[in-house]
Amino acid sequence: MCLCVQLTFASYNIRKAIGRDRRRNPERILTVLGEIDADVVALQEVDRRVGKRASALPLSMILEHTSYRPVQLATKPQSLGWHGNALLVKQHLDILDAGPVPLPTLEPRGAVHVDLAYGSRRLRVVGMHLDLSGLRRRKQVRTILAHLSGQTEDLPTVLLGDFNQWTAQSGCLREFGQGWQLLSPGRSYPARSPVARLDRVIASPEWQIVRTGVHRSALSARGSDHLPIWAELSLPKKQAAA
Repeated sequence: MCLCVQLTFASYNIRKAIGRDRRRNPERILTVLGEIDADVVALQEVDRRVGKRASALPLSMILEHTSYRPVQLATKPQSLGWHGNALLVKQHLDILDAGPVPLPTLEPRGAVHVDLAYGSRRLRVVGMHLDLSGLRRRKQVRTILAHLSGQTEDLPTVLLGDFNQWTAQSGCLREFGQGWQLLSPGRSYPARSPVARLDRVIASPEWQIVRTGVHRSALSARGSDHLPIWAELSLPKKQAAA
């Protein structure tokens, strides 16, 4: 019997819920999330960029029609995330701490983190949307890693999101040192006929990789210009002694 904690993490750039049909359809995005049924979801481009920065996924709709609750990250009343980055978690996960990770950028990009508990197990998740510029992406990854190094508690960590990195091992991915597991679930962009692996998952050494993949369905092919990605990971059930 496997004495482990097994969780599924997903990342989805929803392009403000505007699909390939050029219609904003939040119900479609929430249905896709239901198809994936991950424990933790990192969303990118969840808030509009103009006006009140209102979320493309209304909070009431999330609470009424899904088993998720958003991590509190927004600084504006109608927003869901920080610079468009949001985190959704299932009800069986306890939220211990959360906040933005300010990044050096000229674009509305950012990262967010949350510390979670699942029973006696504690873990950390970082969601991100990195820059289009390769130089700034490297600086942003360094900033995220410095943020993690500055935390008072070292936890098993999963980083995921839209890295905007077209190459497999170079660029900003070189900033991850020994021990980090660079997962590339598959081609996720553009959704209609994906050729690029822009969406990725990075796991700290404690995690065992069970499965990874790209979620392809009739709705996900139309819901955004990205396909969602996911990774099923496991940890020993008992926390290692400090």
